[in-house]
Amino acid sequence: MATWDDVRRLALALPEVAERSTHGGAVSWKVAGKLFVWERPLRVRDLADLGWAEQPGPVLGARVPDLGAKEALVAEHGVYFTTPHFDGHSSVLVHLDRVAVDELGELVTEAWYAVAPPMVLRRHPRE
Repeated sequence: MATWDDVRRLALALPEVAERSTHGGAVSWKVAGKLFVWERPLRVRDLADLGWAEQPGPVLGARVPDLGAKEALVAEHGVYFTTPHFDGHSSVLVHLDRVAVDELGELVTEAWYAVAPPMVLRRHPRE
């Protein structure tokens, strides 16, 4: 299963990506200043909304192309989920320790394409 090292390797392999750490130590990856994947520790409110006593493991946030893609991923199986905090937002949460590395690679790449601005996409078109 995937680790933060896998996320870092996959994200930084994409064009024009920068890694940032927050004051709390959470890491995020951006393309042209736009967030596409990030470490997302669950907040007390998230845990309450999910009915969980504690965070079950590392959680990755990832942008997706649209709400339809988000709904499909969340409905697929127990790897992807969301919280009310992300209602109406084209982002999904991922149990990092439950996702296969190849699937993570697809997710990170799709997240990059979902947020990369047109000028970046012109310089780096899909193969």
